[in-house]
Amino acid sequence: MNKIVFITGASSGIGAACAKRFAQAGYDLILNARSEEKLRPLLEELAQSYSIQVCPLIFDVRDRKAAQQAIDSLPEGFKAIDVLVNNAGLALGMDKEYEGIEENYDTMIDTNITALLMITRMVVPGMIKRAKGHIINIGSVAGDAAYPGGSVYCATKAAVKVLSDGLRMDLVHTPLRVTNVKPGLVETNFSITRFAGDKERADKVYQGIKPLTGDDIADVVFYAASAPSHVQIAEVLVLATHQASGSLVYRE
Repeated sequence: MNKIVFITGASSGIGAACAKRFAQAGYDLILNARSEEKLRPLLEELAQSYSIQVCPLIFDVRDRKAAQQAIDSLPEGFKAIDVLVNNAGLALGMDKEYEGIEENYDTMIDTNITALLMITRMVVPGMIKRAKGHIINIGSVAGDAAYPGGSVYCATKAAVKVLSDGLRMDLVHTPLRVTNVKPGLVETNFSITRFAGDKERADKVYQGIKPLTGDDIADVVFYAASAPSHVQIAEVLVLATHQASGSLVYRE
């Protein structure tokens, strides 16, 4: 019987890359996305390339009721989740903290913190019951220190670190493992989302430096998940070679 990984925010970027990496290793997949249309190309690619089972779960992670209904509706063969990758997350805008759009703040906090906590709450009890499981949270170097225009996003990723550390403490008496993966500059649709579709502005984020890719982060996620059962990769900071922190980047 194949192991099962549940990935939130799987339609693109790091989430889609993780889906492909786990599929390569023969995992069956539970893939969450807000839009079935956006998830469909990945589902088709997986169906063509891998002999695995894939269960799509279409819901917004901010909708607690929809999330619970979706998880409760999982077919029997998908209920025993081995790995949870809390990947869904986003940044919106680069406004000063006192000038930002309130709805953007709500969306970032609800997606990056509350949804991660609620999905964890829904999945981990089953892992404890089965005495087997691994929770991998996608944090960010932004959680280590604030940078101008990013304080709310940075605060949400700092929360991911604290939630990861706290969960690891709460599970220390169990065989479950908790990992916080903290990427730096990764060229995905992250910046396009942050800048409301402004591709020219988003492209400037990666100018003069070779950024990480979603595949780079997926490799780290999979490494943590595939480590021997007595090895817990608690936290990994992954930066591009010419990035030293969330705010210090050398550009050629």
